[in-house]
Amino acid sequence: MAAQIAPSQSLALSRQDLLCDGNYIAGKWQPARSLARYAVADPADDNVFAHVPDSASADATDAVDAAAGAFDSWRAKPARDRAALIRRWHALILKHTDDLGKLISREQGKPLAEGRAEVAYGASYVQWFAEEAVRSYGDLIPEQVPGKKMMVVLEPVGVVGVITPWNFPLAMIARKIAPALAAGCTVVAKPAEDTPLTALALVKLAGEAGIPPGVLNIVTASRANAPGLVDAWLADSRVRKLTFTGSTPVGKHLARESAGTLKKLSLELGGNAPFIVFEDADIDAAVSGLMVSKFRNGGQTCVCPNRVYVHNAVYDEFAQKLVARVSALKVGPASRDDSQIGPMINARAVEKI
Repeated sequence: MAAQIAPSQSLALSRQDLLCDGNYIAGKWQPARSLARYAVADPADDNVFAHVPDSASADATDAVDAAAGAFDSWRAKPARDRAALIRRWHALILKHTDDLGKLISREQGKPLAEGRAEVAYGASYVQWFAEEAVRSYGDLIPEQVPGKKMMVVLEPVGVVGVITPWNFPLAMIARKIAPALAAGCTVVAKPAEDTPLTALALVKLAGEAGIPPGVLNIVTASRANAPGLVDAWLADSRVRKLTFTGSTPVGKHLARESAGTLKKLSLELGGNAPFIVFEDADIDAAVSGLMVSKFRNGGQTCVCPNRVYVHNAVYDEFAQKLVARVSALKVGPASRDDSQIGPMINARAVEKI
């Protein structure tokens, strides 16, 4: 299934079928059970250019059914074979860097150079975990009783639930899916409601790489429907682990609600990063460092500095040079080659700033 993308020559895809508009469950593209859909807009101009399923708890359960059904066969596959499939996925990601970068820029808003850079960044996770798949070594423990040997054997935990943010729509979901697949786990994933298209394209390429049906499943949902969808995973004992990157309040909710089924959790929550310039600092280097760390992705990263401390002795020089650099930044949509700062992801982000 593929949506119609609005004309924009600089962001037109060479493979239109990478613009997917369905949930991917048990190896098939399908609509939400309710047939409900929601719009995906370009944050640069708010023009809607695609629609995806607005899934609910029933769709979430369908994804778990598929993942649980595929788990035994996937965990039994030799690690070398799993690694080969993940490497094939990595190769396809790199092959389609340009299209994936354009999708990232179109739905997230970051300049095209940053979109392409994110593809390489996300692909590096896939490559790393393809290599780690064959290194899941256990341990031999020195005997405590004569004639007895103890060993630790690492085994896949089961179905892994993946929930990702909008600021790095390819890298964050790749970083979570790749290790799960490498370990022999199956996956159910929900990308951020603002940026579902990159994740859907990534999963499509995983299918083309030969990842078997049911091993990797993805469902999309609007902000209104996302809590009900995720709650279905929280209540399902077949989902043995949950990995989430996002806000601290949501992380607290996931921790509370997963307690009933004692899920394993990996939570990457809110950042709080200072930038400190001491009296003996190289001021030009400090300004360049702040420009990179603060303005990457328009400041929309969890490690962007949210406060800057500058020693009084160098404050005036630092401020003067920083103002000059910031004033020279070119703000514009990803469709413009000279854009250095794209739009904020949505109106809520602007209001927050």
